[in-house]
Amino acid sequence: MNVPATADLWWKNAIIYCLDVQTFADSNGDGIGDFGGLTAHVDDLAGLGVTCIWLMPFYPSADQDDGYDVSDYYAIDPRLGTFGDFTEFMAVARDRGLRVIADLVVNHTSDQHPWFQAARRSRDSRFRDFYVWQDEIPHSGPQGVVFPGEQTGVWTFDADAGQYYLHRFHHHQPDLNVANAEVRDEIAKVIGFWLAQGLAGFRVDAVPFLLEVDGIDEKMEVAPHQYLRDLRAFIQRRRGDAILLGEVNLPFEEQRRFFGDEDGDELNMLFDFIGMQAIHLSMARHDARPIAKALRQRPGTPPDGAFASFLRNHDELTLDKLSERERREVFDAFGPDPDMQLYGRGLRRRLPTMFDGDDRRLRVAYSLMFSMPGAPTLFYGEEIGMGENLAIEGRLAVRTPMQWTSGPAAGFTTAPADAACRPFPTGDFAPQHINVAAQRTDPDSLLNWFERLIRLRKSAPEIGWGDFEVLDAGEDSILALRFQWGDRTTITLHNLAKRAAKASLAPRVEAGVLRDRFGSAPAIKVRKGRATVALEPYGYRWLGVEPAD
Repeated sequence: MNVPATADLWWKNAIIYCLDVQTFADSNGDGIGDFGGLTAHVDDLAGLGVTCIWLMPFYPSADQDDGYDVSDYYAIDPRLGTFGDFTEFMAVARDRGLRVIADLVVNHTSDQHPWFQAARRSRDSRFRDFYVWQDEIPHSGPQGVVFPGEQTGVWTFDADAGQYYLHRFHHHQPDLNVANAEVRDEIAKVIGFWLAQGLAGFRVDAVPFLLEVDGIDEKMEVAPHQYLRDLRAFIQRRRGDAILLGEVNLPFEEQRRFFGDEDGDELNMLFDFIGMQAIHLSMARHDARPIAKALRQRPGTPPDGAFASFLRNHDELTLDKLSERERREVFDAFGPDPDMQLYGRGLRRRLPTMFDGDDRRLRVAYSLMFSMPGAPTLFYGEEIGMGENLAIEGRLAVRTPMQWTSGPAAGFTTAPADAACRPFPTGDFAPQHINVAAQRTDPDSLLNWFERLIRLRKSAPEIGWGDFEVLDAGEDSILALRFQWGDRTTITLHNLAKRAAKASLAPRVEAGVLRDRFGSAPAIKVRKGRATVALEPYGYRWLGVEPAD
């Protein structure tokens, strides 16, 4: 197999696993997950095959936004353990060959952060200009709330300060003013500090909002995207293989800028929000054409860049880039009850409940996601088919404790179940039905299937490194992708219909065989440049293209 000269670009074929320390595993019986509990389960993640752990915020916070309201960038939330516990986790992860990235939340702070407390007390404080203040709510500048129904505006009056401050998110999360060079220096210090603790990079929260300075402050010495380039350069000086993985939910035509256009010197990776939404529309319609359209429109990445594919993350399953009619189709199929929806744009459900427990649909969806060009990203619990608990408010419905066993508290904690940080799913998705221990010993379980899927994805580096094209399968329900890298070629087929279908392909070879890589089905001959592949309802095939014997 050819190995590129730039094989150190590990993120192109990474298997990323997102988790929240407080909901993963509790080691001291207080009902809150911690670094001791996470460390005890590192081998589970290594055994699953993930290569990169993404930690949601673990910093001290006022806990009004599940840790995204940071009150100290240089410490560990004491509920999650000590710095020694964090260091031990990092050492074990490194020993198992796992990289660790963490959320970089620097668009805003908590209103309890010492910077904001100093800023609101005095206009003479150096921290006053760390935030964005106005005597009156301006008519220009940022408009529109991020959380409809939870926000009435983006400016809040602070009586102590005697001015309005900007917050694109909740009122308790005042925006930092990146037009201030001191703020940019502080952000660099935060990055440098955590890189020194061993992190391999950051998932950058709300990147477009971080760079939003138009109409706010005309004093910024560098253009917003130049600032992003400066951050990338700083990170690579400190650790050459560290990455910036950006949350950039924008139309395709705007995404290229966040890679750095042709220079590729800004973000290393972007989450593929549009591809994710297209998958759900295709699943709702039993029609692969929305995914094919999204992939054909997706901008090319710079040589060092990559997309990260996912089916859901820790927030609502946003469908904001679909049309109103398309979004209604997905709602009707997977979340018709208004309580399942959030902000008018997304679903607060996990896939197993969206698919009514249909294991075939679940597996074809994840096989498809893992075959999308880019790095697959899992949210904790997806590997066992965890559900949500809609009794929990808002986005937190999908952030329930990890289900390790069928015990009273799911093996998450030794405390009683009602003392856990959040309630568990109920019914068919309760821990007694869905848990790691039971699935580990079942060769046909979703967990063991995921392990095989991850091994397969690792054996197909052409998906991350190579060129891809969408093939005409001759059937609207089938997505056919061809990946080429050097002398390696893989074709993936996914039938999104609940009926059997046949793909009629032109694999770009005149003669040869298509050999099954995810099963033991007989090889398929390519004759005169054509091949026909039968697929079961919700069936999928990963096929290596080989020359004829």
